[in-house]
Amino acid sequence: MKDLDYLRDAFGPTGSLRAAINLGNPILAGMDRRTGMPYGISVDIAGELARRLRLPLEPVVVSSAGKSVEVVRAGQADVGFFAIDPQRSDGIVFAPAYVVIEGCYLVREPSPITQNDQVDQEGIKLVVGKGSAYDLYLSRAVGKAEIVRADTSPAVVDHFIYTGADVAAGVRQQLEADALRLGGLRLLPGRFMEIQQAVGMPVRDQASLDFLWSLVEELKASGFVAESMKRHGIVGAAVAPLL
Repeated sequence: MKDLDYLRDAFGPTGSLRAAINLGNPILAGMDRRTGMPYGISVDIAGELARRLRLPLEPVVVSSAGKSVEVVRAGQADVGFFAIDPQRSDGIVFAPAYVVIEGCYLVREPSPITQNDQVDQEGIKLVVGKGSAYDLYLSRAVGKAEIVRADTSPAVVDHFIYTGADVAAGVRQQLEADALRLGGLRLLPGRFMEIQQAVGMPVRDQASLDFLWSLVEELKASGFVAESMKRHGIVGAAVAPLL
């Protein structure tokens, strides 16, 4: 493995580790209103990476996964936290997934739709968060339903209600929270996809990727990821399997 000075320069060319923190996924991060600072599992992992590199952590807070990808690609962040997807691999490489999340559908209580395989039908309007992992996936998988894009993942259910669409897609935890907040809504059983959340970084050299890969695997194996999820009260997700 390359020495620490080399890795510090590779990961922190500005003298700090700039980590894109996505507030659009409540499993990954949230904002402490008292301190104005982000918190969550992605912040914990970014902090541990910065500690290992002996760099100060500089959170770059964004509102969606799509924006997180954009700032990493633009060189405005050194690492980012978003789901693995082929459409995000241009200029970005991924460490192994650290958590897996369920992508689910939500409908109104009276809806005749009761199963996931009933969603892709002519005349169905399906709301997704623009640029989210499930937007990218459903854009490839859906052939008949019309996909409608809300600006961010947290805005999906409100957009679904406002526009009178038929189905909302999203992370199970976000949809459950919105269903509880609004009432008259239900999640379809099961999931339509498994979302693998990972740390992504601009394409560098193999030594940098090996370092990040080893760190993520160590944090999963040691219980760091599980403890972080427990501390932040995360449900609807699981620690990703070791590779």
